[in-house]
Parts: sequence; structure tokens; C-alpha cells
Amino acid sequence: MRELNKPFIYRVVSDGCIDIFFNHNKPIENYVMGFCRKYTEFSIGKVFDYIGIRFFPSSFPLLFGIQAKTLSNQSQKLDTILTDFSKWITSEIAASDAFEVVAELLNEKLINISQKQKPKYDQRFYNALQLIFQKHGFIDTEKDLDTGLSPRQMRRIFNFYIGTTAKTFSNVVRFQYILNAKPSVKSLKNNKLYYDVGFFDQAHFIKNFKTFYGITPTKAFG
Repeated sequence: MRELNKPFIYRVVSDGCIDIFFNHNKPIENYVMGFCRKYTEFSIGKVFDYIGIRFFPSSFPLLFGIQAKTLSNQSQKLDTILTDFSKWITSEIAASDAFEVVAELLNEKLINISQKQKPKYDQRFYNALQLIFQKHGFIDTEKDLDTGLSPRQMRRIFNFYIGTTAKTFSNVVRFQYILNAKPSVKSLKNNKLYYDVGFFDQAHFIKNFKTFYGITPTKAFG
């Protein structure tokens, strides 16, 4: 494995997901990162081999019964959150295992965990989640999420399943919609995709984009 000249800075872009990740060369170093309301970055050294599991919004709390809010905007050692799963990674995954082998082990483990669970979820929450995705995050969460949840219930349930408010999550969905469109600097300038999802001018869009990505759209897509 080639060593870099300087430590690699890993950029975490806001996407609404929760991740478990570990050092393949030293599986005892395993962590969980919650929902991030803005981009973050950290050094992972000059030589690295990390493997991660990405849980789509609401999946992690549903599978493990952990309130997402307790994980938000930070990474923590996995053994402080899911002790048994952390120990399983340490004991069952070896640095010599090929990626395909590790992926199969993780898939089998997660399937086994899910089969033992009898998750209870509020359909009103998933109706709200569906509306947010359908609108690409461009939604008035106080007026348009008419799913039978009071504002207090909405706040509580989004904190549990997502790790933040419906409004903040919607902003991340809106950002990801633009990111997934893979625009160029020219297309953003000519087509102004950001107007379609509620940005009232370019300055507003750029400020929002920098919050979630860490750099301007010109640098990201240039």
C-alpha cells in the first residue's frame, strides 16, 4: 500500500446518513458518525484502509434502537454505542481478509440483526419523510408536512430517527438533490437549478452549499 507524502484529509459531506466505519488494518479502531448538519473533515493519516457501512436516513435507529440525536454532528467510538457489534468487528474481521470477504461478513451480520428485530415505526413519520424527498427538500416543514403529527411530535420523532429537525434535514435533502444532478459551473449559471428548490438568489445558494460541502460550487464543479 502506497504511503502519501502528507496525511489525507477526509471530507464528510452532509447527506443525512449515519455511518459505521473501521480501520481494516486495525479493526479494533471502529467508530460511528451521526447526522452532520454541516461538512466536517479530519485527517486519516498517510496510509489508510477504511471500510464503512452507510445507513440511509432512519435505518440505524430502526435497526439498533439508538436515538439518532445522540450521535449527531460527531464521531464516537462504536463500543460506547454498540458494544457487541464493536466486539464482533474486532473479533471476526481480520486485516488479511479481502474486501469481498469483509462485505459478505458484514451483510450476513446485519441481516442476522434485522431478522431478530421487530421494529415499530410511526407511519406518519415515513409519510413526512416521503414528502420531503418528493419535494427535493423544498418544503415548508411547518405548513406542508400535514401527516397528523403535531409540531412537537414532529420534532421529537425526527430527532429520534434522523438526528435533527425536519427543517434541517430538508435543507440537506435539497443540497443533495443539486449535488446528485451533477451540474457544471456553466449549467448552474445558465439553468439556475437552485431556483427550482427555493434559493432566492445565487449568494444564498453559495452560502448554503459551502455549509454542507465546505467549498464553493465553482471549486466543487470546476
